Amino acid sequence: MLQCDEPDDFVIATGTTRSVADLCEAAFACIGRDWRDHVRTDPAFIRPADVELLVGDASKARRELGWEPEICFENLISEMVEARLAALDA
Repeated sequence: MLQCDEPDDFVIATGTTRSVADLCEAAFACIGRDWRDHVRTDPAFIRPADVELLVGDASKARRELGWEPEICFENLISEMVEARLAALDA
């Protein structure tokens, strides 16, 4: 994005859909726990399905910047969890 001559907006996404449950499952798997034993869902905060599918379209970033995702979802979540655990130990 910094290589652009003019400022512009870009979507940075993998083009795959993941749920909050997917994120919780991946994060808790890093510490060997089942997320369902530690996360409560309050139905009051579940919004109605206003769209069936939300997927980020990074085709403009791919086309204009040559950008491609370099890390899969599970590895990204793992890196985030490991960084947070390291910060807690510091």
